[in-house]
Amino acid sequence: MDDKELLKKRFIELARRSYNAGIYTFTDFLGLAELSVFEEVKRELQGIKYTLFGGHSDTERKMIRFGSQEELFYEEPFPIVLMKAEPLSQKFADKLSHRDILGALMNLGLERENFGDIAIIDNVAYVFMKDSVANYAKENLTRAKHTDLKLSVIENLPEGKLFKTEEKSIQLSSERLDAVIAKVFNLSREAAQSLFVRELVFASGKLVTSPSYAPKPEEVISVRGYGRFIYLSYETTSKKGKLCAKVKLYV
Repeated sequence: MDDKELLKKRFIELARRSYNAGIYTFTDFLGLAELSVFEEVKRELQGIKYTLFGGHSDTERKMIRFGSQEELFYEEPFPIVLMKAEPLSQKFADKLSHRDILGALMNLGLERENFGDIAIIDNVAYVFMKDSVANYAKENLTRAKHTDLKLSVIENLPEGKLFKTEEKSIQLSSERLDAVIAKVFNLSREAAQSLFVRELVFASGKLVTSPSYAPKPEEVISVRGYGRFIYLSYETTSKKGKLCAKVKLYV
C-alpha cells in the first residue's frame, strides 16, 4: 500500500473513531498535497462532520477535526498554539526567514507535521504548532542562524494581517492558470506547465493538474516551492488584446 492509500485509510479511521466513540479526533498539520488526498476521500465519510483549521483563517497548512458540537453535544478546540519567536536583540539579529525557523525547529528532532504556517513580521516569527510540542519548543528553541531567540506563547495575533500581500499587475494572453503562474513568478510558459506535471499547483487547496484551468476571482493559488497568490481577475484589455489582470502576492 503506497503513502497515498495509507493516508486515505488514516482519514477514514479517524472519522469512524470519532463517530463510534462519540469523541473528537484530530489529524496532524497537513500540507496541500495531503489536504488534496482528503478531498478524494471525503465522500467515503458517510456524513461524518469535519472542520479544517490551521490557527488562522489565512493559514495554508491545516488540521482536520472530525466530529461536531451538533453531533457530540460539546465543543473541543483545535490543539493549536501560537508561538512567538523574537530575537533577544533586533539590533544584532540576522534577517530571519521561514526556512531559518523551520530548520531550527526540526533540528530539535521535531517532525514537520507538528507545525503549521510560519509568518515573519518585522523579523519576528509567529509559528502555529501542536500544543503537545509547545513546551519542548519553548524550552529548547534558543537560536536560529546566528541569532539568539526568546519564545513565548501568545493568545492574540499582532494587529493587521498576519500574512501580508502586495498587489501586482500582469498582462495575459488568456486566463489559463499556466499563463498566470508564469507571469506572477517570472517563469517561462514551459517551466510553468511543468509544475502541473509535478503536481505542485493547488487552487483553493485542491490539486490542479490541467494547465488550462481558469482561476476564479478571489481564488487562492499555491505553487509549492514558489509561493501563493490571490487571483483578482482581469479588469481591462490592452490595445494589443492582452488581458490586464491583478493578483495579490503573499509576501
